[in-house]
Amino acid sequence: MNPTAPIFAALAVLCAATGLASPALADDPPPGDPPPPQVFNVRYTVTADKLVNARIYYRDTDPPSFSDYSHDPYVFSPTADATVGPGKPWVLETTLTDPIQWGMVAVQAQGSLPLAAAGFNCTMAINGAVVKTNSGPKGALCSLRNWQ
Repeated sequence: MNPTAPIFAALAVLCAATGLASPALADDPPPGDPPPPQVFNVRYTVTADKLVNARIYYRDTDPPSFSDYSHDPYVFSPTADATVGPGKPWVLETTLTDPIQWGMVAVQAQGSLPLAAAGFNCTMAINGAVVKTNSGPKGALCSLRNWQ
């Protein structure tokens, strides 16, 4: 008997078992569209210590790219004019795919009111968890990104 015959026989069995255990390439599903990005629920809340007319800037859409945003940031930053005060908040709920990068709400007094008396407050929550709060006498900014 050939001394290498058992080795070749074992190798043949091993190759056959490996071939049966691995899926054939034809069985792989065809590549499709990538899964959609995860969407986060974002809630912005703006209040003030005294009743005041406010101009509120917020982000409710993820820009396609930073260069698109840089070219014209106001396209991606709508405004709302609202009267806010104790018991009278302004609230907006939206969805963003990257709220850490793009989530933002900013508020300032509108008109000729005594700005120092406004006492603005803002809150930003993602999926129900408050992630940022801020207050200021003339305005407030809530964002996880440093915009400076």
